[in-house]
Amino acid sequence: MCLLDCVEAWDQQRIRCRASSHRAADNPLRAYGRLGAACGIEYAAQAMAVHGALLVPPETNSARAGYLVSVRGTRLLVPRLDDIAADLLVEAACITRSENNILYRFSVSAADCLLLDGRAAVVLNADAITPAAGGAP
Repeated sequence: MCLLDCVEAWDQQRIRCRASSHRAADNPLRAYGRLGAACGIEYAAQAMAVHGALLVPPETNSARAGYLVSVRGTRLLVPRLDDIAADLLVEAACITRSENNILYRFSVSAADCLLLDGRAAVVLNADAITPAAGGAP
């Protein structure tokens, strides 16, 4: 499920994406005919994943698997997203990074109006914390 339409800009520290899927009646995150504002966290998580993929060196075959392990300080400033007429602007900026962890600040806005924001932690060494097939965690 890809919710983002395009990457508008990115560099080593941040990414800005645009999305229109919040208005789609068949958006897979909709429940009871609506798309709650908390679903904006998934939009931000997808922007972070794209950012990670864009940062992979050209000589590397693929980005390392990662997990969104924590979302903190999130403010939901609207009750829902599906009634927002404008495209969503989804931004994520790296606050701190180590070899296996990234802390991002994220925001989702539309027509210069902030809809939600917060911080999210991503663990990049997911292969090391994923149990082996058939093994116990």
